[in-house]
Parts: sequence; structure tokens; C-alpha cells
Amino acid sequence: MNEPARDTSVDSSSDEPPLPETEVSVDSLLGGRLRLRQSVDGFRAAIDPVFLAAGVPAESGDSVLDAGAGTGAALLCLAARVAACRILGLERDRTTARLGQENIASNGFSDRAEIAVGDIAKPPMHLSPGSFDHVMMNPPYLDRSRTRPPADSGRAAAMVEGSATLADWVTFAYGMLRERGTLTVIHRADCLDRLTASLTPRFGGITVFPLWPGRNRAAKRVIVRADKNSREPAVILPGLILHNDDGTFTVAAEHVLREGQALRF
Repeated sequence: MNEPARDTSVDSSSDEPPLPETEVSVDSLLGGRLRLRQSVDGFRAAIDPVFLAAGVPAESGDSVLDAGAGTGAALLCLAARVAACRILGLERDRTTARLGQENIASNGFSDRAEIAVGDIAKPPMHLSPGSFDHVMMNPPYLDRSRTRPPADSGRAAAMVEGSATLADWVTFAYGMLRERGTLTVIHRADCLDRLTASLTPRFGGITVFPLWPGRNRAAKRVIVRADKNSREPAVILPGLILHNDDGTFTVAAEHVLREGQALRF
């Protein structure tokens, strides 16, 4: 296994004061198996990071980079499912990264996971290119030129593209992956054309897994997996229906959201 470099200068012992407890909520993931502390205001993790983690084909001993890790929701779900994989999260906001590091510790994953402060344009100095078996990411999905950013800066940073475009995120992932390593992305279905264009020709074996909100309804999210420098053709899978007609989650969705099962790619 290629061991990811560690940025020991960034951890929960930062001199920056923590958020007051009144500004932090404690939420649960995977049916209560995981606890997630996150800011009451700003961007808050929902089901997207859970499904993102479920789409990563990591195995025990693999190294994984979570680009744009936030408070660590996807990272935690993957660590809970795959024993002994090593995960490094990259998060540009120092306060959010600190919450993520605390979440890693409180859920018992400090021996094989951590979050470093940095972004794709300026990653930590010792983050080694070509050193990861897998990269997962949930990049901002709104085009700044076509939308009005949310007033909250945290939500805006998570949802709206800044100076880094979707193509920049894909380029960063390509550089961090070993040969034939996998990239897993969750994104808006109506951005699928942009995403696949960014992946080609450096990635192959592009596999699209739609998340259907209900029967006979258009997909709003897709999970896309691709292999670095592969020449395999693209595939569109049946995907997964999230909700029953009464609005409850389907059994298949519950298997992922409550039990942490992997998606069948």
C-alpha cells in the first residue's frame, strides 16, 4: 500500500478557539453508530456523504483521500465500513477541519484517519501525488456565474464553485491517485455532462449510478466512479430508488443509510 503523507501541523490541538457548544449540534449517522458534531449554521451534512462513502470500492489496507472532507461525514462512514483502510481528509476551513478531527477521535478512528487543512489549489506541502488508492469527493455543484451564492459563507463555500472549477477538482484527484486508482464523486445529475467531460480522457471505466428520489422521477444526484488511465467503456447502472411512494426510505436506501452497506457497482 502507498502510505499517504501526514500533515502533523494540522489537528485538533490547534490554537484556534473551538466553536461555542451552542453553535454546534450533535447528529447521528448510520442508525446512531456514528456521532457527528457540526455547526448549527452553515453547510450541514445530509445523506449525500453517506452515499458517497458507500460508492467507494476501498478494501482493508487501502489509502483513501477525501477531498473537501467537511466535518468528516463521508470519511467516518467509510471508516466504519472498511476495517483498516487509512483515510486522509482535506478541508480548507480550519474550524470545520477541527470539528472533523474531533469527530474522528470521538468515533474511535484516530489510529487510521485524520483531516488536514488545505484545498485543492494549495494542498498540504507533504501530500504526496500518486499515493492514494482511492479519492472521494463531493465538490461544490453550483456555477457561480449562474447562481446567487447563499448568504452564509460556509454554505456558499460548500455549494458554489469558487476559483476552482469541477475540472480542477478532477485534475487534483488524478494527480493524487496511483495508477488505476479510483475516483468516486457524488454530484448533481444535471451536471453529469460537465463531470464526464472533465473525466475524459484521463479516466476510463466511467460508471454512473443514479440516485432516483422516487419511482418514475428524474434523478437529482448521481454517483460516478472512474479509474485512472483506464480504457474501459462507460456504463450506466440501474442505480437506487431512495423513497417509497409514501416518502419513507426504501429498504435498499435504508441498508446504506442505517447499516452502512456498500452500493453495488
